Amino acid sequence: MAPQQPSSMEEQSGELCEPESEEGEKQEPGPPSDQAHPVTYDAPDGGWGWVVLVATILVLALTLAFPSCIGIFYLDLQEEFQASNSETSWVPSIMTSVLHAGGPLCSVLVEHFGCRATVMFGGVLSGFGMAVSSFSHSIVDLYITTGVITGLGFCFSFQPAVTILGHYFVRRRPFANAMSSTGTALGLSTLPFLGDYLQSTLGWRGSFLVLGAVLLNCCVCGAVMRPVRPRKPKKTEVMSIDPRPAGKKGCVLGIFRSLASALRKHMAFDLFCSNLRFRIFSLGITWMMLGFVVPLIYLVPYATAHKMDPSRAALLLSILGFVNIIVRPPAGVLFSLSWFKGRHIYVFSAALLINGLSNSICCISASFPVLLMYVLTYGLCMSVVGSLMFTVLMDTVEMSRFPSALGLLSIMESVTLLIGPPLAGILVDRTDQYTYVFLACSISVALSALFLMVSFYYLDSHDAAQKNGSPASGSPVKPAVNLPMDCQYSSVPTDGEKTNNPSSEAEKNTDV
Repeated sequence: MAPQQPSSMEEQSGELCEPESEEGEKQEPGPPSDQAHPVTYDAPDGGWGWVVLVATILVLALTLAFPSCIGIFYLDLQEEFQASNSETSWVPSIMTSVLHAGGPLCSVLVEHFGCRATVMFGGVLSGFGMAVSSFSHSIVDLYITTGVITGLGFCFSFQPAVTILGHYFVRRRPFANAMSSTGTALGLSTLPFLGDYLQSTLGWRGSFLVLGAVLLNCCVCGAVMRPVRPRKPKKTEVMSIDPRPAGKKGCVLGIFRSLASALRKHMAFDLFCSNLRFRIFSLGITWMMLGFVVPLIYLVPYATAHKMDPSRAALLLSILGFVNIIVRPPAGVLFSLSWFKGRHIYVFSAALLINGLSNSICCISASFPVLLMYVLTYGLCMSVVGSLMFTVLMDTVEMSRFPSALGLLSIMESVTLLIGPPLAGILVDRTDQYTYVFLACSISVALSALFLMVSFYYLDSHDAAQKNGSPASGSPVKPAVNLPMDCQYSSVPTDGEKTNNPSSEAEKNTDV
């Protein structure tokens, strides 16, 4: 049996990953010192957390890597429904977009039902969507079943798994995030083989039905994700105290207030407006997603269109996955070192820059050796990007706001993830050349990397200059450190009197 955690792990009836209201009622009778650390979690950094880490790896293998493997059935779907490249590319595009766009709704489910139940519900939904899609009679049916239903199930499984992992690991969080990101690599290395085998034996309809059964394993993974109870003061009681006017007008006002409160809580608009680093990171990632996943969707069609055997084309995706499996664990250990603290964003940006430039390798030739060199380079950089993406986000925002920050970031990503593959499909339809797709992705991803690198370097340089500069031009949270230098004019000479009478000191500073 798994080792029991302290009191935060003993209660299994409530499965909330962030039960603010209920936990607040349980912690309210405690001493006031408990509220001095509003973002403290009973993170074991091990123990049952390793089981949760393995479950998260499997969830990411079945969700994040799945849309890229739809490319194996790309030509079959085109022939079955007589669809163009642009029309067919909407299937993985909608799936990937909904996977990210469902973040706010996923946050609501996590709040009310917990991470465990939400992951299990996502597994049921994604499996149902793939099973129903095997009976589709038009490409539009696939948009709904494979795209919307399956993508929403992926969202409900993926985001709570990442969130609860951040609660289980604090000191070892970079390593845990890097290890969990190997799940995407695991899916990329195994799902292409499975999809190619199913496609050759059962066709695309039978393959979708079997893959729907495979996705039900997310329910098993979600079952082991026991909640970690946060130690938080009660914050949601203001909603119950807020008076609501009577009548229809009062109901409408109450609905709008609840909606506004939910948007602030689950989409972190306040963070986007107040936290400049989070704003820049969100914009950079949104820009990046315009061309980051497109090469994975079009790699197999590009290879098969140049007379490469479909099995060898699927092997390229598998090699990409194996490279990620080999690289990500040591990358997680390396980036957990103290030297990298505060430098994660620069390593992330440099890896993203090389990743974007590597797409231009596909423009040389469609031969297996050239594409092998491409997937090796792309996979190496993708490993670093995947290992650090959530770590950088957790470094940028407080962990208590991570679910809402991830929800807003997912909404922003979904826009470019939705339009990226169809735009690439239009480019292929008009030019009959796949090389233009890889060239456009190379430019887009490289520019987003430069944007992140330059922006964060400017912010760090500005912060360093403020710390080394005069107190008057410094940040508003630092002046208390420099008060002794400003008190030379004061008639109070001793430090003891300053300490004992801080209100008078504040008044003198205000007068100045």
